[in-house]
Amino acid sequence: MPRALWKGPFISKDLFRKLESSTKILRTRNRSTVIVPSFLGKLIEVYNGKNYFPVLITEDKLGYKLGSFIFTRNYKKFTKNDRKLKK
Repeated sequence: MPRALWKGPFISKDLFRKLESSTKILRTRNRSTVIVPSFLGKLIEVYNGKNYFPVLITEDKLGYKLGSFIFTRNYKKFTKNDRKLKK
């Protein structure tokens, strides 16, 4: 279910304060912040649990959450067992 419209989008207060005061790259661990138009053109580094990954905010990303552009799990492609191939 989508978030109730009367509540509005969730924006981290700390991130919003940093955004207004700084022009440098912003670092955040808050993946649940919704991207709003005031973030446009900014570079935000989002933490995935191990490293910070840069996200450049464009118009296509408005309304999404920061965490939807950062993967937290490694993708492991299935490979055949080497022992069977050697025989």
